[in-house]
Amino acid sequence: MAGNTLANMFKVKELRNRLLFTLAILAIYRLGCVLTIPGIDAKALIEYFENLLAQNKSNAFASYMDFFVGGAFSNFSVFMLGVMPYISTQIILQLLLIVFPSLKRAVQEDGGQQKFALWTRVGTIIVCLIQSFAVTEYAKNIGVISLNNELAFKALAILTVTTGSMITVWLGDQITARGIGNGISIMIFAGIVARIPDAISQLVQGVQNGTINFMFVIAALIIYIVVIALVAFEEGGERKIPVHYAKRVVGRKMYGGQSTYIPFKVNPSNVIPLIFASSFLTLPMQIISSVASKGESAPKWVQALSSLLNPNGWVYNILLVVLIVFFAYFYTQVTLNPTEIAKQIRENGGSIPGISADKTESTLQKILNRLVFPGSLFLALIAVIPTVIQIIFKFPSAITHLMGGTSLIIMVGVATDTMAQIEALLKMHHQDGFIKKGKIRSRNL
Repeated sequence: MAGNTLANMFKVKELRNRLLFTLAILAIYRLGCVLTIPGIDAKALIEYFENLLAQNKSNAFASYMDFFVGGAFSNFSVFMLGVMPYISTQIILQLLLIVFPSLKRAVQEDGGQQKFALWTRVGTIIVCLIQSFAVTEYAKNIGVISLNNELAFKALAILTVTTGSMITVWLGDQITARGIGNGISIMIFAGIVARIPDAISQLVQGVQNGTINFMFVIAALIIYIVVIALVAFEEGGERKIPVHYAKRVVGRKMYGGQSTYIPFKVNPSNVIPLIFASSFLTLPMQIISSVASKGESAPKWVQALSSLLNPNGWVYNILLVVLIVFFAYFYTQVTLNPTEIAKQIRENGGSIPGISADKTESTLQKILNRLVFPGSLFLALIAVIPTVIQIIFKFPSAITHLMGGTSLIIMVGVATDTMAQIEALLKMHHQDGFIKKGKIRSRNL
């Protein structure tokens, strides 16, 4: 069955072209992740990380950023910031739309989406400039600059990194428009997958050197398998809200009278809250980490704040949990607005059985709240698993980040969405899909 499905994927011309286009874009992206920006001494960079490894230390923030960009941050590559500035800008603008109703009305007008896209691009450039400047300070503090003229290096590095990030966003848009899946999510997915072989290599070396207990590895693998199963189970769960449409006569024809349902997923926002929460913390963390990298010359309060915001620490993980819950509610309200859904039901002559028309909105809101809260807590629980495993089993941060809950949620979520798109295209061309009987099942909760 799987062999036939894979063959069918490449038999369908449209799907084959989309898959090959996506793979070509990802190849370009990965190439940009290994091209070091001008002015960086590659030898000094390698020595810096080798010295950290020899001292059984790690740069927590660099490992954290590498998780999203496939090692591009530690390489000081042209794509070292990836799509994170773009996501951070989207979050800021979405929050501003809620705070300032006039901005929301402007977006809802004719041509408003084009305005919003322009604001997002301009905002992304601003965020890139801030983050790329922090990158130059970080490079200076760890001593990997090869140019004698510091000002020339900063100008060149800021221009290169900002341009690289905007190219990355453009590549993601091209995947969305002409490839398979959501381009931005696919880019993050590719970065995570690219780091897995290195993480496995570190794990094997740790076991061989005796620094990691083999039984702990077995226990961790069992936990990861259980997490993957739970994530896949949660992704398919949904609550079906029945809606009945009354009959109505238009001219000489009668319309309506059918019953349908509104599918609310257990986790309506999928992996978005996790990505939003992580990227929201990235900007302040990078600025603080860059200043703290000066060592003893950095202000004590900055060093203390950098220690508190360590991705492997409890303060960071508590903030991550809070932000995941917040963005789960926030994104669900944006994409599944109960007021708009209730309005559409009423305008089409529909009603929820047993619920009066004036209580439709409050009923939908109550159902969403009951779904979003446990769903967001589940996401948060999975996201903090890497920290727990690192503390209990003493795994290196690079391994726990890449084989931990966050990566599993993103990989399973993106893979599920991408598979659904491929499934739909195969069905459209009358081909068998991935799943038996040709459809992806969901569970009614």
